[in-house]
Amino acid sequence: MRALGAVVLAAGTSERFGAENKLLADIDNESLIRHVVQAIIGSGIAEVVIVTGYDEGRIAATLEGLAIRRAHNGDWRSGMGTSVATGIAALHADIEGAFVVPGDMPHLTSSLLVRLAWAFNESGRQAVVFPVTASGDQRNPVLWPRRYFPLLTSLCGPGGGRQLLQRLAGPRVAVRAEDDRQLLDVDEIDDLIAARLSAELN
Repeated sequence: MRALGAVVLAAGTSERFGAENKLLADIDNESLIRHVVQAIIGSGIAEVVIVTGYDEGRIAATLEGLAIRRAHNGDWRSGMGTSVATGIAALHADIEGAFVVPGDMPHLTSSLLVRLAWAFNESGRQAVVFPVTASGDQRNPVLWPRRYFPLLTSLCGPGGGRQLLQRLAGPRVAVRAEDDRQLLDVDEIDDLIAARLSAELN
């Protein structure tokens, strides 16, 4: 997709998940985060930036061979906001819009990203675009126009882009997901078990 980027958040410690790093958990013989990144690459996005922090070496190893760049967030302990800021700041100057993608979405699909990008193009690349569930609840990933990059690079603390989106009065477009499972993330062990079962059934 011409001049679209993706920032993948992979810097946290997965505290709710337990002792292991959930992004390295195995799903269908590959790590969770590798599934996510492959879906992004498969959509044709021009630039993919992985924001690392905790467990940087193992995250890098599990993504070896993929067409990505890494940006290390030295302040990852301060929360998600700093990771969003780090990733957006690392994008090339010709990127016109960027997805912010949590690294723990095992059912993310290339087709969903393409549909979000299409809606973004239809808006003249001016609207914030995000998927919604069948009940209309906003979910990730969110596609941000370049004009909001200065605000995103100023984020800090535990809050990510959601709080910023709630404050903005500019145009936004909600895209209904084809399947709500595409929007699920892995927070706890039970979420991982469900993701593994779903992968076995598909």
